[in-house]
Amino acid sequence: MHPQPLFKIFGQGIYAYGVCMAVGILACFAFTMLVMWKRGFNEEASDKLIFVGVFGTGFGIFSAALFQAIYDVIANPDAGFHLKGMTFIGGLIGGVVSFLGVWWLYVYVIAPRTKIKLLQNNMNAGLCDLLPFVPISIVIAHAFGRLGCFFAGCCYGRETDAWYGIHCAGTYYENTGTVVIGPKVVPTQLFECLFLVAIGIAMAILFFKFRFNCNFSVYLIGYGIWRFLIEYVRDDYRGEFIGGITPSQFWSILMVLLGVGYIFLYKYIFKRHMKHPELEKSSKNTGGDKPAEPAQA
Repeated sequence: MHPQPLFKIFGQGIYAYGVCMAVGILACFAFTMLVMWKRGFNEEASDKLIFVGVFGTGFGIFSAALFQAIYDVIANPDAGFHLKGMTFIGGLIGGVVSFLGVWWLYVYVIAPRTKIKLLQNNMNAGLCDLLPFVPISIVIAHAFGRLGCFFAGCCYGRETDAWYGIHCAGTYYENTGTVVIGPKVVPTQLFECLFLVAIGIAMAILFFKFRFNCNFSVYLIGYGIWRFLIEYVRDDYRGEFIGGITPSQFWSILMVLLGVGYIFLYKYIFKRHMKHPELEKSSKNTGGDKPAEPAQA
């Protein structure tokens, strides 16, 4: 763990946690742009999806801090409301909701009514074409974020004497540059990082090899179950919700339910609205007629 600054720029400390977050976000967008290019998204579709994605990411970061502040108030009302720290699930909720809100506003309100050419909708792909692979992008950023949590010493597990236990970095004292090393704890951050890498690889295989289009269900159900269970060995108290479960366990249950519901949404709604730009690209590359729509999960 490395809670102290890696280095300083103009007197401001640069921390491993921030570096991991920045690398994760950049890798997330780089992967998304690469897949959009390979799948035949035209420039307008790519630009607008990325623009809305940047907005969603920014709002998601704010939402992550807001949720954490609420959790802190639940855990300790006397401490008051302060925006410090972040929680991933809060960021995911805020990011997804804001992305969908801005996308809906543009596609169904602004684009059909504007005479400004830049704002008109001439995209050959849309949100439904993005959904099959964007969970992989989210997992990339999430895995780097959990690695950052490990360096920062947050989101730690319970004390343990097991072989896999790692000493928790305690308080960093900036005036002396020293770090108080804590007891050995379960490295839940590293376990979650490894889980995210595994589920990310699984979704990539499903998407690229089998053209599976319900990766959002895989992510929501898989991570929801994982997060619900890992909460039992985490030791960073954040209050309790209904029935004595933690806030993250509450949201994990909703994630699993949404993951199941997404299968039906895809089958009856999203599948019908996919434009399949990869088929058009394939037809142009072969010089033949547009091929038949591929089998979809």
